[in-house]
This record gives sequence, C-alpha cells and structure tokens, in this order.
Amino acid sequence: MERIVREERKLSFFEKYLTVWVLLCIMLGIMLGKLFPDAAVALDRISIYQVSIPIAICLFFMMYPIMVKIDFAEVIKAGRTPRPVVLTLVVNWCIKPFTMLAISWLFLGLLFKGWLPGIEIVRGGAQVELFRSYIAGCILLGVAPCTAMVLIWGHLSKGNDGHTLVMVAINSLTMLFLYAPLGGWLLGVNKMPIPWQTIVLSVVVYVGLPLLLGYYSRKLLIAKKGLQWFEERFLHYLTPVSICALLLTLVLLFSFKGELIIRQPQVIFLIAVPLFIQTCLIFAITYGLAKWLKLSYRDAAPSALIGASNHFEVAIATSTVLFGLSSGASLATVVGVLIEVPVMLMLVEICLRTKSWFE
Repeated sequence: MERIVREERKLSFFEKYLTVWVLLCIMLGIMLGKLFPDAAVALDRISIYQVSIPIAICLFFMMYPIMVKIDFAEVIKAGRTPRPVVLTLVVNWCIKPFTMLAISWLFLGLLFKGWLPGIEIVRGGAQVELFRSYIAGCILLGVAPCTAMVLIWGHLSKGNDGHTLVMVAINSLTMLFLYAPLGGWLLGVNKMPIPWQTIVLSVVVYVGLPLLLGYYSRKLLIAKKGLQWFEERFLHYLTPVSICALLLTLVLLFSFKGELIIRQPQVIFLIAVPLFIQTCLIFAITYGLAKWLKLSYRDAAPSALIGASNHFEVAIATSTVLFGLSSGASLATVVGVLIEVPVMLMLVEICLRTKSWFE
C-alpha cells in the first residue's frame, strides 16, 4: 500500500494542467459545434433507454481507472481512528449537500437569476427554468464526495495518507447507497424532474459497475502480475485514460453549449462563484471542526480537503444521463472541473501555512 501512496504523491502532467485542458476543450468544443452542428447531436442519439452509448463509453473509462486504484482492505483500518472518519462522513453527507443547495440557490436562483434567463427542455420533454438546471448540476456535485484526486491533495498537504486511502474506499461505498436517494430528494426540492429509475441506473452503471470491475480486476492482476507491476506499470498507463475520456466528454458537451457561451460568456463565471464559495466554506467548516475535536494536523488536513473537493466524474456522468449532454446541469458540473485544481491547490497551501495551529 505504501507504493500506491508514493505513486500518488504529485500531480501527473495531465492532472497538473487539468484547468488548461478543460479550457482547450471548451474552445475545441465550441469550434466543432460551429463547424459540425449535427455531429454531437447524432452521437447523443445513439442511445438505449436515454443513455447515450458513445458518452456512456467515455464516462465508463473516466470512472474505471479511479475505482481500480482503491484498496478496500484499508477500510478495516478505519476502526483504529474513528473520529476523522466520522467527521468526514458527517460533513460529506449531512452538511455539504445542503450548503450546496442553499448557496447555489442564493446566487443562481436569486442574486444572478436576472442574468440566467430562459427555459430548457430536458430529457423526457419536461420544461424547466434554466437557472434550476444550473442549480441541479451544483447539487449533483455537492452529493458526490471526492475519491481519486483527494489522494493527491492529501499528500501535497503532508496529511495522513492512510486516512485518505480509507476515506477513498468508504466514499465509494457510501455513494452506492446514498447518492441516488439524497441527490433525487434535493433535485425535487429544486423542482427538477426526478426520473428515479434513471438515477438508480446511473449510479449502478457509473459507480457500481466500475467499482465491481475495479475490485475484481485489481485482485486478479495483482495475483497474476504482482503488486509492483500493478502499481508501477498498470496504474501509470491507466491514469491518462481517465483524463482523456473526461476531456473527450467535455469536447462533446461544449459542442452543444458553444452557442450559449458565445452569446452569454458570463454564465461560466456566474456558476463558478457559488461553487468556489461552497468549496471554501466546507473546507473552513471541516478544518474548524477538526481543530475543535483536537485532531492532529495529519488527520485534519485530508479531512478538510476531502470535504471540500467533489467527485466531478460521477456528477458529469449522472447529469448527462438524467438531463442530457446539452443540459445546463451538465454545464454546471463541468465548471466544477474547471475550478477544481486551482482552488484545491490554494486550500492545500492554506493547510501548509496553518499547520502550526494543530501542533
């Protein structure tokens, strides 16, 4: 397990410049949307039960490389230090989803509502106000606690890598049971259509299936090739697959949204504001609670970073299946990707500068 921790100690080339790649995908998607306006629509129509097959393939390859890294044997270690685990779970599932709903409603539903006019037709033919669709994307981000990239943030902050690994496994398991009911309920509060069967299907396909395949393929590959080959060769070549699948999905998404962004470029900024505030707020709440609970810095830092970050891959997959690739909800989840790396690096720096608070 120590080898895996060392493997995750720094940002890879793809991860380090993720914000740059997302910006390039926005520009490329807008260009493709203008040059070939029917291409993305045609791809999205290749579907089964409203699930686009090309997009489903991209999303699966986005998720599988994340899940195969998880060692669920680490979960048994959680009982040794229950306080940071309980803190992280409480913040992720009892605080964060509701603050996300409140903050996104305050900004997108009230303060910025005048700049987000329009009606959107989502999958199933339902008409919703466009600002509600953006809020729905924020909600889907808020109920998706981070898994894979938090290994990086935890290590960069010089936190407890063991605790981070435990929470990666526990978050993946809890999402299987809590993501659909909590996300569906909050979408209902936002007055969005709730296709419950589709929500459950998206969780099974984009969380359950990659999790199951990741667990068994990891076990099989380590048994056949050894742990060293798995960590140094297999994972090394697999990580860019996840990023490339994500970027391809973003190109398709922005080929739909190019016209809107050209007409209303402020939309990206307006969505980013509540997401940024939410991230900083949850970080502050978790960090403060960790100090109050007298946790060590090595447990406090990763706990706060886990709470602050989002599993944007799951959010993008779910919004795409529920509301369509061209929906405002999908656009909002992509804005989460856009700000993820710079904001989390800022919070890592805050952790390092305040380390003395816990000593």
